[in-house]
Amino acid sequence: MPKALPTIDVSSPVCCNPISAAPMNDDAALQVALRLKALADPARIKLMSILLTTESGEICTCDLAAGIGLTESTASHHLGQLRKAGMVESTRRGMNVYYSARRDALDALRSILDPNCCT
Repeated sequence: MPKALPTIDVSSPVCCNPISAAPMNDDAALQVALRLKALADPARIKLMSILLTTESGEICTCDLAAGIGLTESTASHHLGQLRKAGMVESTRRGMNVYYSARRDALDALRSILDPNCCT
């Protein structure tokens, strides 16, 4: 029987020293890798791009799906993966779910990868 993977909460922004500060321990490397894994899909990158550039700050799943040319169920799957990784947050309003990017999570990830970026 396959060994079960550990359950790890990655919903809060990653918090550790930059990768250039010192060699990372296993736990910190896993935390960063899980968040990068959530972003490592073209559809998810496109979703994040739309969410980060929208004027209203949030968009309905139906509009996001149309924006990337996928069905709502497929877009919802990708958004769910981003939500589990703490990259987006969702709000239900009636039958619709609205998503917005969590800039704090993305800023934390950027700071770990390159603390001198964008300063």
